[in-house]
Amino acid sequence: MSPLYDAVGRIIGASKIARDITGRVHAAERLARLNTELQRSNEDLERFAFVASHDLQEPLRMITVYSQLLVRTYAAALDDKAATFVDNIVGGTERMRELLADLLAYTEVGAKRELPVEAVDLDDIMEIVRQNLKASIGDSNAVVTADHLPTIGAYRAHFVSLFQNLIGNAIKYRGSQPPRIHVSVERTVGQFRFAVADNGLGIEPEYFEKIFVAFKRLHGQTIPGTGIGLAICQRVVERYGGRIWVESQPGLGSTFIFTFAGSVNSGTHLSGAESATTESRGSAAEAV
Repeated sequence: MSPLYDAVGRIIGASKIARDITGRVHAAERLARLNTELQRSNEDLERFAFVASHDLQEPLRMITVYSQLLVRTYAAALDDKAATFVDNIVGGTERMRELLADLLAYTEVGAKRELPVEAVDLDDIMEIVRQNLKASIGDSNAVVTADHLPTIGAYRAHFVSLFQNLIGNAIKYRGSQPPRIHVSVERTVGQFRFAVADNGLGIEPEYFEKIFVAFKRLHGQTIPGTGIGLAICQRVVERYGGRIWVESQPGLGSTFIFTFAGSVNSGTHLSGAESATTESRGSAAEAV
């Protein structure tokens, strides 16, 4: 609304312009409803994945146990073909259990629930990861080294999972030489920047984004895995307000880089939407 003046500057009226924004309001309301429905659907889907992956563990364990009992008890009665069939059953159930365990870990990381935050010494986390991957490290003659890592305010299991997946991948996707893996860290403004470098197979640039998608695998069945490990890593990093990416050249190894920033003191709780900060200074999901 604007005033109207006469020749000597007196207000003699007013002009008004009105715009009908009903359509815009209705569109905004519809978008809000769709966002709410989408969030509810995503939460329902993750809740279903969590329950399904948890509840299916026991029947799969029973299949494995009784298949193994069958072989041990009736070994003399089984011909080579029958023994092969049973071995396939055991192998299939073991792979399914690994997949369900990783799916459970993936949904747990993304769950919007409060988790206890404590002072987590990442040097201790590296020792836990080395022990969890002891067999793989020994079989591959891998050498895993690290800088002196900081203590951060976080949920401990998240960072066991993060480092175990990244280091486990570096061992699994190795080249012709024994794996050489180094974890480094540098302090930048307001955050830490971690890097996990290896001398493995390397990755083509067109796959730099795709490898973080759940179930996306570059080597099919030639290298065992579930295809969820890097998706778990991304969820962990993003939950703490950071980001993760890869720098690599085929045949020259890969470096996975992630940042860690935020502001949460140890002793508080971390919700799905919060991020934790750094301070001065069990077995997680298997790698993909």
